[in-house]
Amino acid sequence: MSDYYDSLPEVVRVKVDKFNKLSSEGLYPYKESSYNANAYSDEILGNFDGFDGKSVSVAGRVMAKRGQGMIAFFDLQDKGGKIQLYIKKDSFSDSVDYERILSYDIGDIVGVQGTVFKTDRGQISIKVDAMVLLAKSIQVLPEKFHGLKDPDLRYRQRYVDLIVNPQVKETFIARAKTISAVREFMDNRGFLEVQTPVLSNIAGGATARPFVTHHNTLNIPMYMRIALELPLKRLVVGGLDKVYEIGSVFRNEGMDAFHNPEFTMMESYEAYADYYAVMEMIEELFMFVALKVVGTDTIEYKGQTVSLKAPFRKARMADLVLEHTGINFDSITDLAEAQQAAQKLGIKVEKSWGIGSIIEEAFDAFVEDKLIQPTFVTSYPIEISPLAKTSQDDDRYTDRFELFIAGNEYSNGFSELNDPFEQRKRFEDQMRKKELGDEETHPFDKDYINALEVGLPPTGGVGVGIDRLVMLLSSEESIRDVILFPTMKPLSDEQ
Repeated sequence: MSDYYDSLPEVVRVKVDKFNKLSSEGLYPYKESSYNANAYSDEILGNFDGFDGKSVSVAGRVMAKRGQGMIAFFDLQDKGGKIQLYIKKDSFSDSVDYERILSYDIGDIVGVQGTVFKTDRGQISIKVDAMVLLAKSIQVLPEKFHGLKDPDLRYRQRYVDLIVNPQVKETFIARAKTISAVREFMDNRGFLEVQTPVLSNIAGGATARPFVTHHNTLNIPMYMRIALELPLKRLVVGGLDKVYEIGSVFRNEGMDAFHNPEFTMMESYEAYADYYAVMEMIEELFMFVALKVVGTDTIEYKGQTVSLKAPFRKARMADLVLEHTGINFDSITDLAEAQQAAQKLGIKVEKSWGIGSIIEEAFDAFVEDKLIQPTFVTSYPIEISPLAKTSQDDDRYTDRFELFIAGNEYSNGFSELNDPFEQRKRFEDQMRKKELGDEETHPFDKDYINALEVGLPPTGGVGVGIDRLVMLLSSEESIRDVILFPTMKPLSDEQ
């Protein structure tokens, strides 16, 4: 303990000394197991006439201290916000109690009993009759004028970030409201919410690198799920015609402003619906959630005004590539010709790519960031859509869409491929791509083929990135700002 104590900064040692002093006096500062608060700061500030002159009990964290001598002021922060505490020496029969209260530090958590009133300056306050220390804060909070600004430290110590940066709390309240609104929308449409495994023998439902672990008892590798899709479609096979799930998925890929290894998806599957019906549902969902969370379907994001009012624009991927590059990939059927076209665009073609992958790369490079207003990009190449139904208009493409807003993708859906023979062929094509070095291919899932052989009705499915939707609605430009505990590389002293 001595070595630990000596290593502490002086300001922290002062707090430890106060803890030791209180404990030696029989006032152990972690003794209380509960505190009966009957009011919150926002209730008092928002309804002063109803609280004026009334006795209240509040609890929260001391965020500021002012004054000394006969009168002191604390700022108390609780879940509703901040309220001033008015502490007068002659309110206490024992001056020792008053002095002890003055010794409390910024960051300490206290319970307060007192009377609501207005000061001579008109500030709504609580005149303190009694105060009890519920938890001693040993660490020092960032000072109020500069706060906690270092993004890396904010993400590592989110608990401090939430205390000293009030707007951060608002973002995560918006996140909770977003998820609640999505759930309300889906429930109102008759969907059944279900839970499917996070660990599985096969990481399917998307083309992405999985996280791999090992089950000791079974002595087999297992994978963190990269999507919710395949288990949900198995449930549709079983007769649950409208199902959805909101949950975490995991992809062992790069990290940037729009990607975190662990993120939250909502996926839904509806029997006897096609991808046109799903697009209409997504339009309604985004508008419904926006109205619920921010009160409007017109928002500002990254300096752009975005309207979430239905209907959204629909455009084929190849048509958008033609519009922005002048190259008509619809007219190209020879891979060598497609490779030459890619070379003209400055696109480096990988060995495993077919024409479909080249079209996708051209779209990513020249189109995606131009799609500001909500746009359903449709007719994805079959090569990059192993689980989508083939288009009846052109068998090179699928009945698949992705929704783009402000240059980023928010949703991915399609008419589900329910032909077991075609699905087997698609999986085999994915295995050939893997042999050519493509690490992001879909595995061959024999049980899923068996489920299709039992019979999957025509089905429309979709996935929505919840984190990205929260970013859009709360005007955050980094996914780390909408995930409470984003993935971080450990510091050397944490390992």
